[in-house]
Amino acid sequence: MYAAEVTRYHAEWARRIEGEIIPSDSPSENLMLHREPMGVVACLIPFNYPVYTLLRKIAPALITGNTVVVRPSNNTPCSAFEIAQAVLDAGLPPGVVNILTMGHDEAQAMCTHPKVAMITLTGGVSAGRRVLDYSKTNIAKSSLELGGKTPAIVVADTDLDKAADDIVRSKTTNCGQLCTAVERVYVQRAVHDALVVKLRTRMAARAFGDRAQDASRMGPLISAAARQGIHDMVQRALQAGARLECGGVLPAGTGYFYPPTLLTGVAQDSEIVQEEVFGPVLCVLPYDHFDDALAMASDHQFGLASVLYTENYRQVMQAGNEIEAGELYINRTPADPYQGYHAGWKRSGLGGDDGKHGMLEFTQTRLVVMTR
Repeated sequence: MYAAEVTRYHAEWARRIEGEIIPSDSPSENLMLHREPMGVVACLIPFNYPVYTLLRKIAPALITGNTVVVRPSNNTPCSAFEIAQAVLDAGLPPGVVNILTMGHDEAQAMCTHPKVAMITLTGGVSAGRRVLDYSKTNIAKSSLELGGKTPAIVVADTDLDKAADDIVRSKTTNCGQLCTAVERVYVQRAVHDALVVKLRTRMAARAFGDRAQDASRMGPLISAAARQGIHDMVQRALQAGARLECGGVLPAGTGYFYPPTLLTGVAQDSEIVQEEVFGPVLCVLPYDHFDDALAMASDHQFGLASVLYTENYRQVMQAGNEIEAGELYINRTPADPYQGYHAGWKRSGLGGDDGKHGMLEFTQTRLVVMTR
């Protein structure tokens, strides 16, 4: 559904891509700035939303006149083949959309090919560094949407039940495998214990298991390695002094399931707070003053999305001016509106997706100077 909607959104731009006429210092000149296609775009797709992220990249690339070569995640290739069949059924000319599974060596060969003018990736920081290395070969343009560690600041004046509902939903959607999912909560000390109770109750009650049997359940992690890595992070946090409020165990049975896990008593500089978990693990930390909450929320390598729950418009304005993140959501959790701009600061990436600005990432400019 989301893939179809983002495709329709970008299709609306077909007749709205505009250049500029810029005043010249000379009265006998006209400066005309054109928006042109990049050419061939290499698209590297993650596992966690394999249809949506694929269309999120190829739709704006095609509408701006490019062709694409797509490498889907090797963990989730089958849906990409269904998209490839849809491309054939739609009658697109051969070579406009190319979807290929491949290993790392083939991906490197694709990204360093002299015909590739742009590489767009959604993935982790290590993958982003590899793409930057690839881009150096031909100085290809790079657009990177990398890691996230979304902070949620909860002020005492807010509706704690709503905040708890939203945060748990964010943390358990797709088993927490979402770059904008809330991973750390900074709550004003006066309501810290009350919010922890609400979060613990909701997370402990969140059912998980085979969604083919019950679609209301939280589904699995992507692999056994991912599950073990997350569990190991939780265990290291507990060894460092964190308190386990719920979850934190490897379930018996088949499937890569992991229970919603809530940790308190964690330190700001701890691994579990500083590194992306990418699973259903939530950390809660208290604060006394709003300035402290902003400082802790921004004290991080990532800067993708952020959340603030408050009824104080002055705090909203302060966070909007000071928080170090590409997105700030007020009294709600992240949802990546199509017409917005999904772009991170710091190690969360370069460039961005969605909206007018995301579409223009797939263009380059040509300045034409005409003298009469």
